[in-house]
Amino acid sequence: MSEEQLNGNPEMELVVEPEVKEKKSKSEMKMEKLTIQDLPGVGAATAEKLESAGYRDLMAVAVATLGELIETTGVSEAVARKMINAARDSMKMGFETGMDILKKRELVFKITTGSENFDTLMGGGFETGAITECFGEFGSGKTQIGHILAVNTLKEDPTAEVVYIDTENTFRPERITQLAEGIGLDPTEALQRIMVAKAYNSDHQMLLVEKVDGLIVEQGKKIKLLVIDSLTSHFRAEYIGRGTLAERQQKLNRHMHTLAKVGNTHNLCVYVTNQVMAKPDQFFGDPTTSIGGHIVAHASTFRIYLRKGRKGSRVAKLIDAPNLPDAECCFEVQEQGLRDIN
Repeated sequence: MSEEQLNGNPEMELVVEPEVKEKKSKSEMKMEKLTIQDLPGVGAATAEKLESAGYRDLMAVAVATLGELIETTGVSEAVARKMINAARDSMKMGFETGMDILKKRELVFKITTGSENFDTLMGGGFETGAITECFGEFGSGKTQIGHILAVNTLKEDPTAEVVYIDTENTFRPERITQLAEGIGLDPTEALQRIMVAKAYNSDHQMLLVEKVDGLIVEQGKKIKLLVIDSLTSHFRAEYIGRGTLAERQQKLNRHMHTLAKVGNTHNLCVYVTNQVMAKPDQFFGDPTTSIGGHIVAHASTFRIYLRKGRKGSRVAKLIDAPNLPDAECCFEVQEQGLRDIN
């Protein structure tokens, strides 16, 4: 049929146009991002169980273990394996070049401590997409750094928010007010952008971390800092004696993996404080060691040992980092924040 005949017949136009639109819709459907319900063996009920357990996207399923999915959904091992494999295939989880990783690293930003020496020690500040652990005895400045990082995060990004999980009743809004006034930030606004939750036991603590993902995905919160003060307090109190050590470490390991997943997925900084103990078998040198053993040590990206110095000063020693040398710096904790000591 000629173009003139087609243009002169409005009924033919109505017949042709839907065919074109139908072809476009099919191609668009192919380009649509798959959801959890598109996975094999996942119906409405299974999808609801997955989402309620925190598996809201394909990435969460792709990085899950067989045991986790079986326990969460009640499906067989074969179905769980198909779900994981399908999610990994759709996410194209495989090898990538160093240049690809370097480009992703450009999205990482550093949260300043307010201390030039401390920032230099950390390569520019506390890094997003990573877990930074600070351990030391009481009064060494762990909680102070948590408060300071919270305020500085709000200052550097006017749209950012902070989640503070308090396990030892150490969060003080009065301290946030002091620090905010010291850097020219409205104290009321700062407090409104910090979401605080008190964890009453280790299970509650783990549940609160899992809820952070929901705050970001479902409520659209722009969370850039997650503080847990302290990480091992409840674990240490609930699991007493060598007979419970294996169970405690396995549970702590799951907790650390959840923190790492939240930090990597949403590019936020995870700052955790940790308690210490004295090694009775060490006769020379500093006998102080952190709680949690190798589980916490391996899962943390950066590890900082804080100790008290002379005349009220504090010493921060970087003992583990993937790209920075071991070093230390001195600082003072003042009302407005940290001050360098040369």
